[in-house]
Amino acid sequence: MDKFTKLTGVAAPLPMINVDTDMIIPKQFLKTIKRTGLGKNLFDEMRYTETGEENPDFMLNKPAYRNASILVAGENFGCGSSREHAPWALLDFGIRCVIAPSFADIFFNNCFKNGILPIRLPQADVDKLMDDANRGANAVVTVDLENQVITGPDGGSISFEVEAFRKHCLLNGLDDIGLTLQKAEKIASFEDGLTRDQPWATPAQPA
Repeated sequence: MDKFTKLTGVAAPLPMINVDTDMIIPKQFLKTIKRTGLGKNLFDEMRYTETGEENPDFMLNKPAYRNASILVAGENFGCGSSREHAPWALLDFGIRCVIAPSFADIFFNNCFKNGILPIRLPQADVDKLMDDANRGANAVVTVDLENQVITGPDGGSISFEVEAFRKHCLLNGLDDIGLTLQKAEKIASFEDGLTRDQPWATPAQPA
């Protein structure tokens, strides 16, 4: 996955609590196992009318937020079912960071595994960033993962916490497969030894 070091981009406001994964990506779009192509259906039921036209009042349809890379949201973001398609849809749209007072645990974990940084902050700090995000195209925010600091458009800064191992993985672009591949030499050495010492335990190779 792509590394996350420092992100500077427009922050979009979503002042809603209990945004569940079905709101993020409705169930009818879960048939795919590809991580790409879901961005166009992100927040589908809020983003489009029943006739398929864009809802001009929804924030991601407004010109200032069409290229937003940061989302400022309400508490308990990502609740509901454990679908991994939710972070896939956010990432495919271009969202690399979600800031909220709280997250559902499974969604929170899935974000890190897909290169998205979820940041928990006190409500007062989220409110400040929500105000910044309401500035439209001027709502440019920088998220510095290395130093664990968010800088707003006026230069004010807010520190945030992130678990050390998850920080390491994001900074180095390591998902579960990447972590495994770091040990590729040891795995190969173990398999060679197993083939040599316990040939009956390894599958026969095709002729």
